[in-house]
Amino acid sequence: ILKTLNSWFWWENIWMPINCTWADFVDREGLVFPKPHQLYATIPYAFVLLIIRFVSERYVAIPLAKALGIKNVRRVKPQPNPVLESYFRECSRHPSQSEIQGLAKKCNCTVRLVEKWFRRRRNLEIPTVLRKFQEAFWRFSFYLTSSIVGFIFLYDKPWFYDIWQTWVGYPFQTVLPSQYWYYMAEIGFYWSLLFTLGIDNKRKADFVAHVVHHLAAIGLMSGSWCGNYVRLGTLVIFVHDTADFWLEAAKMFNYARWDKTCNMLFIIFSIAFFITRIILFPCWILRATLYQPTFYSTTPVIAYFLFNGMLLTLQGLHLYWGYLIFKILKKFVFLK
Repeated sequence: ILKTLNSWFWWENIWMPINCTWADFVDREGLVFPKPHQLYATIPYAFVLLIIRFVSERYVAIPLAKALGIKNVRRVKPQPNPVLESYFRECSRHPSQSEIQGLAKKCNCTVRLVEKWFRRRRNLEIPTVLRKFQEAFWRFSFYLTSSIVGFIFLYDKPWFYDIWQTWVGYPFQTVLPSQYWYYMAEIGFYWSLLFTLGIDNKRKADFVAHVVHHLAAIGLMSGSWCGNYVRLGTLVIFVHDTADFWLEAAKMFNYARWDKTCNMLFIIFSIAFFITRIILFPCWILRATLYQPTFYSTTPVIAYFLFNGMLLTLQGLHLYWGYLIFKILKKFVFLK
């Protein structure tokens, strides 16, 4: 069964134009093509990024947070109590008064002590401001570095200025070393975010949206690597990263209570977000993936529908987040 599924998954008609086979993508005459097996390296790269994250959060983010006036608040742990701990995990974090009285009898202690235990236990679940700052600092560092490196990699490429160039010579477009490392770093980063979802700050409003986004990003980048849509892929990565570091910078100054700086950075982020995600992405990227391929092939392959489906999913997330940003801006402008 696995062998049959594998043969179906790598069927040429899914990934490449008609009359092309995987044999055509063997390196030759100075041409280097992406190899699907290279994506296995993104997992160890993800763990390398996690090590870099741990070091930067500990030895850079914490001193920076202290310099900005953020204190490390130590939360008081409740006394170990298996009965209350089991109830907290399996039943409710906010028990009613009658439930508290029942637990107090069961543990042979006062109602006040049970209330105090649950209050302290709930506080342990809330990340400290310093922890939030560390996470924002890591994301800010990666997105800023990725944006700068991406611009260095792309500024002298013809497809950065003329989107039609992404299809010239397709699918026999050589992969540059800069494109390889750009892809591997980005995919490894999103793998690392998935690995740490359980310990990172919980986002109640858009937790599911973040999971969908990370999975769609990994699927898109991995698929575009296999199908050699690398030129378009690098543009998609660059468009996404250039707005995100402004948001993480705004978060950092928000945690430090530098309100004016935070507000200014959030406004810059909002402008960058709407330009890159609401205007450039659909009018530039989606136009290149939905409309332009019809000029190079009259019979679109299955990958055309798969990739555009995931790109449209991302655009749906952009509109959802754009709505949330607009609500915040509305409060900021009208309610101060």
